Order: sequence, then C-alpha cells, then structure tokens
Amino acid sequence: MRPVCIIGIGQIPVCRRHTAGLRTLAAQAVRLALRDAGVEQVDALYAGNMLADELQNQKHLAALIADESGLAGVEAVDVSAATAAGAAALRLAYLAVSSGEADLAVAVGVEKMSDGIATPALAKALDAEREVADGKTLVGQNAWLMARYFETYRPPADALAYFSVNAHANAQHNPYALFRDRPITPADVLASRFIVPPIRLLDCSPICDGAAAVVLAPADRAREYTAHPVHLLASSVATDRFRLDDRADPLFLTAAHHSARLALQRAGLELRDVDFFELHDAFSIMACLLLEAVGFAERGQGWKLAVEGEIGLCGRVPIATLGGLKARGHPIGATALYQTCEIVLQLTGRAGLNQLADPHIAMLQSVGGVGTTVLTHLFAGPDHRPVL
Repeated sequence: MRPVCIIGIGQIPVCRRHTAGLRTLAAQAVRLALRDAGVEQVDALYAGNMLADELQNQKHLAALIADESGLAGVEAVDVSAATAAGAAALRLAYLAVSSGEADLAVAVGVEKMSDGIATPALAKALDAEREVADGKTLVGQNAWLMARYFETYRPPADALAYFSVNAHANAQHNPYALFRDRPITPADVLASRFIVPPIRLLDCSPICDGAAAVVLAPADRAREYTAHPVHLLASSVATDRFRLDDRADPLFLTAAHHSARLALQRAGLELRDVDFFELHDAFSIMACLLLEAVGFAERGQGWKLAVEGEIGLCGRVPIATLGGLKARGHPIGATALYQTCEIVLQLTGRAGLNQLADPHIAMLQSVGGVGTTVLTHLFAGPDHRPVL
C-alpha cells in the first residue's frame, strides 16, 4: 500500500434549499476540486449519498455525477454508510489510490435534503423491523441517549449546550456555513423548542443541501499538483451492535473507540499527537460521547471540555473548527467531505480567522446511524514526511 495525499478540494455553500439539482451541485464541487488540483481527468470517482433514491428518485448517482462533471468513462461507484456516506466515499478513494488501482481519484458527497421530508428516510438507518416499526427515529434514539446520559452522570442542565455555542461561534467566519450569521448562547439553546425531549432544536444539525469533493493522489507525486499536499495517513471503520437495545453499555460508543484505535495504530500515532478533532456533532450528545469514546475525556466528563472552553479554537481539543455539522450544516452525504476540506484548510494555514495555531495532525470521525458504523481518518500537513 502506498501513501496518499489530498491535492485538491472543492465545496459549495451549504444552504437550506439550493435551486440547482443534485447532479449540478455535485458536479460543481467536483469541478472545483479538479481545478484546485490542476487536473482535468481522474481514474475513479466515488460518490457518498444517503437520500437521493428517497428524495430525488435517483439511483446510480456516481455515474450520473461523473457524466455531468465531464468524467464519463471513469470508474464511478455509489457509496453509502447511512449518515457516514461521505466518509465511506473518502475511504474507497483512499483505498483505490493506496492500492495502485487508481492514480487519481475523486471522493464527492452530495445531498439535497430540502426536496421532501427527510426524517422518515433518515430513520431507515435504524432496524426496519425492530426499531422503525416501533416508531423510532434517529433523533429519537439520540434523545434517548441524551436522557440516559443526564440520568447517569448528572451534569448541569446547560452542559451540552456549549457544543452548539462553540459550533455557531466558529461558523461566523466560514463562507460555506449555513449559520455563519447566527451566534448563540447557552440560554438560546435551552430556550429553543423541543424536537424529542430532551433534545431541543439547537441541539440538532439542520436539514440542508450541499456538496463537497476532494482529489487524492499518491504521496510521491502529490507535489507535481500542489505545493501544499495534505497526507491522508490512515482510514479505518468499525461497527457496534446494530440496535441500541442490544448494546451492553449504550453510552460507550464501541465502534468509535475501536475505529480510532485502529486508525492511530495504522498511522503510528498516539492520541496526544492529534491537534484537532472534526467529529460528527449531528447532535450535541453525540459530540460528547465521541470525545469520551475516543479518549479525549473520561466517561461522563466529555461535557466539561465544552463548558470549560477546551473544544474552542484555542482549547486543548478543538472541534467543529469551521462550524461542524451543527452550524456549517449536515447535508448527509457531503458532510465528511466538507470536514475533509476544512481539515485541509487548517493543515495548510488557510482557515482565515478560524486558523488554529500550527496544527500538524487532524482526526475526522463520521457516524453512521446511532454510533453503529464509525469511520476514522487521520491527516497530516504538508511538512509530514511519510516512509515511502
């Protein structure tokens, strides 16, 4: 397996409703990424999406995007891992280039959640016979986790609100973020309406549309395309018991723990080497549980990182550095690719007013379902020297 770098990124602003169609949004992101990489052709395209066949009656999406992007003829494959679809597309692109099956590959994610009612379609990430049939939804299951967390650990009532506050603060300087003009306070979060108690509106990522893409190349050729390649050091995936009811300890995200350990091992890194963590903050409780599962906080203490400002841009474990899922937006299939673009900007010193102080290693973690499938990716900046 050969080392891999990201050589180009492309993203379009996240909106509540884009007027353009699915193929147009995706192709726009692909063309932006190709232009950034200085290439016109690639060998493969992997497309992450969850809802197109439900909301746009469209399957066979990757081939459609390739054709619309001027890449007809290349390998083009649809990829899905429920709400971690974008991360799965990134993983397949990484494996294609790392194995030598492709020299240049595009991972693209796209979602138009505004074209219908997303909640029933999102619920299909759960067990259709044993969860959905009983009326369970993704937000409902996350609400159950949040209620159990408060019952078990007894944090302050506003403890998890600080995750949303941090995300909205960081979105202010991200031109691609949905909520770049909406700072909030803990009081705002607690005053927002209940969706499924105890989860409130401002505990949740929004329904929105978007697309993002990245181009990958072998590390030994990356500087032929860009002066600032970002190294993709490792990609891993793990799963938990499918249903929350079947897990011995639902408040410990086993898949997140195992996936992170595996990625760190493959990269030859320790958790202390990670400078920032772009996690899957679709719900505030999920951000808290991921910090604990990965090992940045003790069990029942993840909320303290938020309350004490340790997840901020100047904190010990910066998260959601450009708004995260909560405030940049969470157009499902595109989310991990937006996060990858943001990691590239941070590691190459191009994150503007949100730039972290000299970051070298980043972790990305994406969640499919309610912690059922978790993918972890590790990245390093242009000064990293891999063993080729």
